[in-house]
Amino acid sequence: MRQPAVRLVRLGRLPYNELLALQERWLRRLQAEPGTEALSGTEAGALLLCEPAGPVYTSGLRGGLTPEETARLRALGAEVRTTGRGGLATFHGPGQLLCHPVLDLRRLGLRLRTHVAALEDCAVRLCEFQNLRGARGRPPPYTGVWLGERKICAIGVRCGRHITSHGLALNCSTDLVWFDHIVPCGLVGTGVTSLSEELQRHVTVDEVIPPFLDAFKETYKCTLISENSSN
Repeated sequence: MRQPAVRLVRLGRLPYNELLALQERWLRRLQAEPGTEALSGTEAGALLLCEPAGPVYTSGLRGGLTPEETARLRALGAEVRTTGRGGLATFHGPGQLLCHPVLDLRRLGLRLRTHVAALEDCAVRLCEFQNLRGARGRPPPYTGVWLGERKICAIGVRCGRHITSHGLALNCSTDLVWFDHIVPCGLVGTGVTSLSEELQRHVTVDEVIPPFLDAFKETYKCTLISENSSN
């Protein structure tokens, strides 16, 4: 049986608001027609990859930031945005891989829960590729990928009419000090880490993209088709 295809859109370093705008264009594209006929052939959607160009704090559908906290974070020089993903407050910034799959889950034979588990599995496989064997996903409210009590990958998704958006944020060489100004994902008593912190060497976003894409193709049982980032 022919595997479904996913458009790979590599965006490089990009302001977060531009990622959201491109995600919205893909959402409209997939929602343009009812059923599973919005895309040609066996296409299932797009995989948007980028590294945030600057520091951004985001809150999810459950909130996570008061007006006073928002003002304090903006005073640090960061953007603050409310998004439609699940979860509470987190941080995005340089040195982080952002992966936003905009997918029609029906084309992939997935449900929302298995989609989230697949995202976790991609991050776990990437950690294992880097010889970090202790990485594991955890159930809600600890959704994401952890090394002990330190979260290395946050996951927050949105799904409507079987179409997903948002996704995961994997810390590669992220400045972890930015997380000190919030309670990440509302989880008191836990920490954050990065590939660079764990491996004691500088790990770039560009370095991890190839093994991440291999993990994505294996986990989602799809092929990836490169697409110009302007689409």
